[in-house]
Amino acid sequence: MVLGLFFLLPVFAALLLSLTDYDLYALADVGNLRFVALGNYWELLHRPLFWSALGNTFYFVVIGVPLSLMASLGAALLLHSPLARMKPFFRTALFAPVVTTVVAVAVIWRYLFNTKYGLVNYALGSIGIHPVDWLGDPHWAMPTIILFAVWKNFGYNMIIFLAGLQAIPGDLYEAARIDGASAPRQFWHITLPMLKPTLSMVGILTVAGYFQLFAEPYVMTEGGPLQSTVSVLYLMYEEGFKWWNLGSASAVAFLLFVIMFAVTATMFRLSRRGDEA
Repeated sequence: MVLGLFFLLPVFAALLLSLTDYDLYALADVGNLRFVALGNYWELLHRPLFWSALGNTFYFVVIGVPLSLMASLGAALLLHSPLARMKPFFRTALFAPVVTTVVAVAVIWRYLFNTKYGLVNYALGSIGIHPVDWLGDPHWAMPTIILFAVWKNFGYNMIIFLAGLQAIPGDLYEAARIDGASAPRQFWHITLPMLKPTLSMVGILTVAGYFQLFAEPYVMTEGGPLQSTVSVLYLMYEEGFKWWNLGSASAVAFLLFVIMFAVTATMFRLSRRGDEA
């Protein structure tokens, strides 16, 4: 009952909304509402901005997800190492960005990467590198957002990887050391195979989360420069809450859902096939 009221009913209502031209005029007078069937979807598929937003989103996912997984796994390996000291402190410090407010931290990063008085350009200038327009150059804006997203989110996956590492029996490493296996060989032949289910789960969750890119470009670049950081979710926000084209915004949401479902289902199927092999 609760699931149907707070999840299924809104989803069904949004699906119906995507089949109409519900806009500011219909909001004022429901008599202006028209049923357009798949017209919103057809129009979106012929809009260059939608394909640009989809390309930006895929760029963010394809680059950001591997970086996030590598940072998470690297931090987990360091914390799991017997040589590590003050583990509770570093575990808390590395996880702290996850629980901080995205908007507040994004504002701080926007000042850090400011072209004129940002600390990043100040540090680069001290070693003779000219200032970079991090958030104003179309070539640098999305990489900067990716860097921020990786820093903001890797701590969550780090905790999951750390739990997976702690579940690996120590006898396997001891037997490998007796056989003369080096640390890299232990990592490739013991750690990675034992972490495969965890890697698959974390990868799917991270891909699903990164497809929902919105807060970072909204606060840091407002979709610019030259729409180079407009994501699909940001496009949905502008359609719905800037231009009040709620029918079109609902269509964007369902197109994003279909894309996310297809990608994550493919990843899940490949991981299942790998486990069976």
